[in-house]
Amino acid sequence: MNVLFVALGGFLGSIVRYSISIKFNKRLLATWIANVTGSIFLAFLFHLYITEAISDNVWLLFGVGFCGAYTTFSTFGNETLQLLMQHKYIAAILYVFSSFSVSIGFVFTVFYLL
Repeated sequence: MNVLFVALGGFLGSIVRYSISIKFNKRLLATWIANVTGSIFLAFLFHLYITEAISDNVWLLFGVGFCGAYTTFSTFGNETLQLLMQHKYIAAILYVFSSFSVSIGFVFTVFYLL
């Protein structure tokens, strides 16, 4: 049964991720938005999960399934590599730095506020 919760969450997360990429029509921006908002959502869910405010099934559906499919580390890595191959070193550094720092900053903020 656990696999079904993860699969359903992954199905939903991938659809939302795809919708963001269509809406913004910019690969870097769409990936950045998905990774940052996914990190915020995952931090919030994790807090609820470790405080036992949500069940294992809700965690599997949204934390593991949805956020796992919604966030896009493989796309992030590929886009960073493409920037480097195009000799856009400053853009690559800014993309990597802002992706990590903003995501981690919001994760800490969520934990601090909760």
